[in-house]
Amino acid sequence: MTGMTTAARASDLLALHQAPELLTVVNVWDAITAKVVAETPGTQALATASHSIAATLGYPDGEKIPVEEMIDMCRRIVETTDLPVSADLEGGYGDAPDTIRRAIGVGVVGANLEDQMKPLAEAAAQVEAVMAAAAAEGVPDFVLNARTDAFVKGRDRDRGEVLADAVARGKAFIDAGAPVVFVPAVLTEEEIVTLVDAFGPQRLTTIAIPGSPSLERQQELGVARVSHGPMSQRVALTALQELVEEVQRGGGVPATMRQLN
Repeated sequence: MTGMTTAARASDLLALHQAPELLTVVNVWDAITAKVVAETPGTQALATASHSIAATLGYPDGEKIPVEEMIDMCRRIVETTDLPVSADLEGGYGDAPDTIRRAIGVGVVGANLEDQMKPLAEAAAQVEAVMAAAAAEGVPDFVLNARTDAFVKGRDRDRGEVLADAVARGKAFIDAGAPVVFVPAVLTEEEIVTLVDAFGPQRLTTIAIPGSPSLERQQELGVARVSHGPMSQRVALTALQELVEEVQRGGGVPATMRQLN
């Protein structure tokens, strides 16, 4: 690790989001995945996946993991790299400002925080409290990726109404101090344009789900960042399962295996 301060890493992460070049992050879930991703040429920042960390430690998704265990894994990830690390902290584990303080304490410089479709005033107040907590910890450029679950929880609703909710919530989170807003869903180009127009360029972050517009196109549309969430762990587990299937067929380790650790 270099002597760079947590505040300086946060500023670097914020600059990566604000640059016109799209920031891509392949999410990690433990020390070895962090090391592999960080050491792959082109990687500029790391982000954790809460679902993947919970699964690694034997917990279901949805804030079932004790916050102490989530923060400890974030610490282990931060300690593997000099790159800035953003953590997926679900809905904040009951006390979002305190959870953010604890995350900053282990070197985390950004975080996803779900609104879980709480009443908008309550969700916006939580964003404001989190950014105030980060500033009080000496990290005013903390990159809060304020997530709205409008699409996640609105699958049975009119798509236009869901998009309008995402716009209203994202704008409220930006007004409350969040530098970027995360809208996880398979978004169309038209929906991305609407969200970017509402939030401003380099304010929207999305997730890489099959069927989404290409990374090149999302950069052209003004998206700040594309994350991969639990998809990276699913790809890794698919490779593991395929190895088991190949072994059971009488085969073995593929010749394409790399020595990564």
